[in-house]
Amino acid sequence: MVLDQQTHEVLFDKNAKAVLPIASLTKLMTGLVVTDAKLPLDEMITITEADVDTLKGSSSRLAVGTTLSRGEMLHLALMSSENRAAHALGRTHPEGLNRFIELMNSKAKSLGMTDTNYVDPTGLSPQNQSNAKDLAMLATVAYERPIIRELSTSIGHAVEAGRRTLHFRNSNQLVSNPQWDIGLQKTGYIAEAGRCLVMQATVAGRQLIMVFLDSAGKLTRIADAERVRRWAESR
Repeated sequence: MVLDQQTHEVLFDKNAKAVLPIASLTKLMTGLVVTDAKLPLDEMITITEADVDTLKGSSSRLAVGTTLSRGEMLHLALMSSENRAAHALGRTHPEGLNRFIELMNSKAKSLGMTDTNYVDPTGLSPQNQSNAKDLAMLATVAYERPIIRELSTSIGHAVEAGRRTLHFRNSNQLVSNPQWDIGLQKTGYIAEAGRCLVMQATVAGRQLIMVFLDSAGKLTRIADAERVRRWAESR
């Protein structure tokens, strides 16, 4: 789906109401719930065994015992799609992980995201599902939060983890491409979801929301985004 952010005009859509697993696009809602709760971003959070992915067995550079601020966890979750960071954000909510997931779903309902369901804050479960129409709504609202815009489009970030400095990069290569003016982004991938991408970008003077779901190849979502940009410029 390609949406004009100002007028809400749908410029292009294809299967926009098809409900699919959304992988780490989930983390946009995780970020929204964290920022809406106004939890202190300087509070320190420690990665525990509970944050280790036992569903997909995905790896993480944040070892159990790593302590970072909530703000840094949010940064890594949005920028680098760090699963343990995202899980820790939900787990350390004052009312607990289950309540955090409830808040994700109630926020979705309040935004009119009627075809969306969340079961975890990471997106590792294929039961986290939505469609392009709902995700365009989510991106529009998330864009209103300056911190989500800033952290999701950061090119890279280094954190001190014990005696080591860990360098993380953005999971979306387009943020460092000078041809793009990206105001918000989130990538996603699990086998069931394919390659996914949500972006806000200014193209030919228009602010656009773009949602790409279930791309097959690793670079397909990027190529699709490039095609949409050229198409919008030609209009």
